[in-house]
Amino acid sequence: MRTTITDVAVFDGHDILDGPYDVSFDDSGITSLTPAGIATPTGGIVDGTGATLLPGLIDSHVHFRDLAELSTLAQYGVTTALDMGSWPARFTTALRTAGSGADVRSAGTPLIGPAGPHSRIPGFPTEDKITTPEQARRRVAARVAEGVDYIKLVLERPGGGGLDLESAAAAVEAAHAAGLKVVAHASHTGAIALAVQARVDILTHVPLDADLDEAQVRAIAEQARVLVPTLTMMRGTARHHPDPGQAYLHARNTVTAVHQAGGAIVAGTDANTQPGVPAAVPHGSSLHAELALLVEAGLTPREALRSATSAAVTAFGLADRGSIRPGLRADLLLVAGDPLSAIDATRSILAVWTAGRPVDAVAQDTSTQS
Repeated sequence: MRTTITDVAVFDGHDILDGPYDVSFDDSGITSLTPAGIATPTGGIVDGTGATLLPGLIDSHVHFRDLAELSTLAQYGVTTALDMGSWPARFTTALRTAGSGADVRSAGTPLIGPAGPHSRIPGFPTEDKITTPEQARRRVAARVAEGVDYIKLVLERPGGGGLDLESAAAAVEAAHAAGLKVVAHASHTGAIALAVQARVDILTHVPLDADLDEAQVRAIAEQARVLVPTLTMMRGTARHHPDPGQAYLHARNTVTAVHQAGGAIVAGTDANTQPGVPAAVPHGSSLHAELALLVEAGLTPREALRSATSAAVTAFGLADRGSIRPGLRADLLLVAGDPLSAIDATRSILAVWTAGRPVDAVAQDTSTQS
């Protein structure tokens, strides 16, 4: 069924368009974007007066335990979720082929070191605890055979039991040869230095131990590394530090510095319901909190919205979404007000569509859920 949202302001993933517009779509994608009142609306009509239409939001760092979490994400306008670690392979496949709720891309099982904190996760596959470059290459090949969308490495500070530089670099080389990007967990300044040396494409998390020095910031920006800070998770994790305020300030300062240096910032939350993690981060509502934290770190509301739409598309190669224009997927979020003036307007959700289909029960009052 065709739907037309009339007389609505449009943020197209890059900027607010001169408008208002009438936007029509169905399950085949967005079919037209025309100035309001030019043509007679067709299909089901949604009055967009006073509202803003956004591309569905992309959370670029999520974890799953249950397929029901896909529906929770969609209720909050998160229509694409980038899973950063799931196993066994049949569960990863189920996430990627669910066909309802948020659409998922996944790294499958990450590659970790033999003695870091992640090596103690109950049930973590022994074969993905990497001790040699050759083993790293074999496990990347296994991920490629499983059809993953990118490769995830878990890097630790020097001496922290994570992958060594040679193994990390071998994994990156093998992934790039297979046409896949590499995401690296790096939540310590030393782990970030290792990730940059190994030439990973995307860094996820930011350090709590210290600010990045100028050389590290410059390397991230100049070498076109993408940063997914997960400030929501880092704020929660900082509560376990002796000086929580200072620890979180290191994380926020990193975002500010990389942004000011021209580096790419992409929104992700580390949403999860795993027992024993440093902080419980709820699916869906946390991305709205993340946008606000990015604005506090120095991004404008426009830049924060890009970080959860077009910037995520560029970082992860998701060419069919993240913007509002004919021919793209009709993943859409309708909110009351103007989030480019006040980022918290994204929390005032009026309607959500995934692949042109309405989400039946959208979240209400998301400010109480984060």
